Amino acid sequence: MFKKNSIVKALLVGTSSVSALSITAANADAQADAEMALNVERIEITGSRINRTDMETASPVTVIGAEQIAKSGFTSVQEILNVQPTAAGMSVGSTTNNGSGGSATVNLRGMGAKRTLVLLNGRRMVASGTGADSSVDLNTIPVAMIKSIEILKDGASAVYGSDAIAGVVNIITKKDFDGTELKAEASQTDKGDGTTSGFNALTGFEIAGGNLVLGAQYSNRGKIIQSDRDFVSPGYSSSIPEGTLGGLTPDGNGGFKPRDTGFDYTKDSYAQTPNELYSVFSSFNRELDADTEFNADVMFTHRDSKQQMAPMPATVDLETANLDSEWLTSFTDEQGNVPEELEYKRRMADAGPRIFKQQTDTIRASVGVKGYLDNDATWDMSATYGRNDAKDQMENAIHGGNMIESIYNNQDLWFSPNPISSSQLEQDGIAYVENNEGGNEQFTLAAGYSGVTESDIGYALGVESRFESGFYTPDMVVQNGESASAQQDPTSGNYSVNSAYAELSVPVGEAFTVEGAARYDDYSTFGGATTWKLGATYRFTDTFMVRSVLATGFRAPSVSELYAGNSGSFDYLSDPWGNEEDEQILVNYTGDENLQPEESESFTVGAVWEVADGLSTTLDYWKFEITDAISRVDVQNEMNQCFAGIQASCDSINITQDGDLSNMTSALTNIGQQNTSGIDWNVSYVLDRYRFTWDSTYLLEFEQDGVDYTGTIDGNIGGYSELKSTFMVNTDLTDNLSAQYYAQYIKGMDGNAWGTPFSTDDVVYHNVSATYFLGDDWTLNGGIKNLLDTEPENVPNGDDMDTVPSVYDVIGRTFFVSATVNF
Repeated sequence: MFKKNSIVKALLVGTSSVSALSITAANADAQADAEMALNVERIEITGSRINRTDMETASPVTVIGAEQIAKSGFTSVQEILNVQPTAAGMSVGSTTNNGSGGSATVNLRGMGAKRTLVLLNGRRMVASGTGADSSVDLNTIPVAMIKSIEILKDGASAVYGSDAIAGVVNIITKKDFDGTELKAEASQTDKGDGTTSGFNALTGFEIAGGNLVLGAQYSNRGKIIQSDRDFVSPGYSSSIPEGTLGGLTPDGNGGFKPRDTGFDYTKDSYAQTPNELYSVFSSFNRELDADTEFNADVMFTHRDSKQQMAPMPATVDLETANLDSEWLTSFTDEQGNVPEELEYKRRMADAGPRIFKQQTDTIRASVGVKGYLDNDATWDMSATYGRNDAKDQMENAIHGGNMIESIYNNQDLWFSPNPISSSQLEQDGIAYVENNEGGNEQFTLAAGYSGVTESDIGYALGVESRFESGFYTPDMVVQNGESASAQQDPTSGNYSVNSAYAELSVPVGEAFTVEGAARYDDYSTFGGATTWKLGATYRFTDTFMVRSVLATGFRAPSVSELYAGNSGSFDYLSDPWGNEEDEQILVNYTGDENLQPEESESFTVGAVWEVADGLSTTLDYWKFEITDAISRVDVQNEMNQCFAGIQASCDSINITQDGDLSNMTSALTNIGQQNTSGIDWNVSYVLDRYRFTWDSTYLLEFEQDGVDYTGTIDGNIGGYSELKSTFMVNTDLTDNLSAQYYAQYIKGMDGNAWGTPFSTDDVVYHNVSATYFLGDDWTLNGGIKNLLDTEPENVPNGDDMDTVPSVYDVIGRTFFVSATVNF
């Protein structure tokens, strides 16, 4: 129906900015196929609603194929995306032991997971995690159902609406599958831990006039303890099992002495968190008549995940009037007075380590109808529903109120260095299981119309209506402030948005094409938002093209940002007054129902060049600016300014000039700003049986709230390396045996830990694998990740294990193997 010349088809690989993870054996034949292909079906490419015969849009798109995912031994979407050079900052995943809730996210350009939109087959995924979440838990998407992953690397709010500020990740699932495929896989580190195994089954067949695909996947990820890695130094905490009163520890003789020991928390904490995933999925496609198609897909994932941290460091304030005088002699001043209150701290090793467990259920179902008209235009309508329900537990939590009463009633026991029996803790109601619940819900209706005029002008327009809700209900002990952990209020709320969009692609002569898009979103919370995009491509020759896009974007405040009540967080901070003994200081976080959307501008300009037969390259400059970012003030900076005598800084976080931090609060507000720019460069080369790919991102600038983070690393915001690259070589050694070498490079970064500067070295991770085909049915794949067992760089103020696990590999050399049979 639609015609396309062979030169344009030959440019497809380069124009799509195919990454190091997307070059497969099929790509090697792309140019040969192009010479023969005259009739090509129009398809929808991520970043545009207009159906096209090629991928030569003005926006750069990276494509990662299922075959390459399998060769590299990746078992999760988060692992696939985290090695991309475009990933930066900090994201959560399998090596995030503190605060992840078992979720996994992607962070494009380091601009935050909330600013990357995740789609499934071009339609939104429901936010997922442990409740009132603002991003998608990538664990909910089983790798077995993935056909490809497309990463749009510029802003796309004019096409998709909110959240598409940094880019879009569109996960395409397998459809029109015929036959049955079974796969088993396993991996283990060379230390003998972290054992992971999985199994998936996929079958497709013709039924009821259409194609039905059914699939299931199971995976079980094993644990790794932090102290089992040589690079992890012993942890040191002032909260010790013997307890301290007023900073002094029991001497065993009825008195107190200065504390001279610390607690090593690495022996209990996970370096890799275990989880089990159970997923089932299905799709059905059928032609209702010659001009109408029906499609439906459904996916359900159950996650059982677990994190483990050292026993809870319980801190309570004791009234000295309720303490026996014999214990107060160490705290009497020269006038014979004692403080009205003394702080008691104890690492509750008596109860055992804190064990966090999550059970999440995520379901997503989508149905749609697509029609073809006589004028070659198409129309479509769809309905998509998603829901996420979670139960979140913490075993060996400590009831602070009951602990205080027990101390008053058993002072000889608590003020001795001896352990406290589990029966005593149970009798006094001190150790308990904290139970929290949460969830997210999303419902979207959409309709669109697209086509191409006789003048080859492409167009698309459509409407959408979406409803979002979320809630998180902490345990009542936590809500009432009776837990030894920070007090937290429940979160609950919802909003709706109605949208309309239009898009045009206009050829101006044979070589020049202009693209434009506009969208209006009307939110029930803050009102309307208008975004637009303007792009262009110009083909100088059959082998050289330039492209550019200028766009605006926005991100609407999420349910958790709008409706979150007070939530305490123990942040790593330096007290300029010196009143706080620990670096972890309580900060109360709050939301704001009056938040406005974030706004952004993005600009990309680049070139696509087919240099020679088999050699192509793309080079793109990009720049993003975010204003009115939903953020919190820099608490450390405000503390320092308050200490210097600036009352406004004291008021901004609710502290006093004499250093009273007891009610320190940080509220969300539209105060933040981000500016970032860089260059993406991709080179691919095919020579006989060898396929080479080099993909790099060079960061020119990353500035947030007036602070330049370019080339730096920090435990709070992650890493912003100036250069990240991947290099891959694929080769067919024989007709039945192929091999792959894959390397990831991270340039060294600078940091500052509590006033002391430090630097990390350049890091290269080497990975190898091989695939053997046993006839037409069996495929064996195996390899080694981190071949040289390269250890992570030391980051003194890292968020865990003296490093930043989302930047560096903390697992080490890992062997993986899989077997697949098709019949």
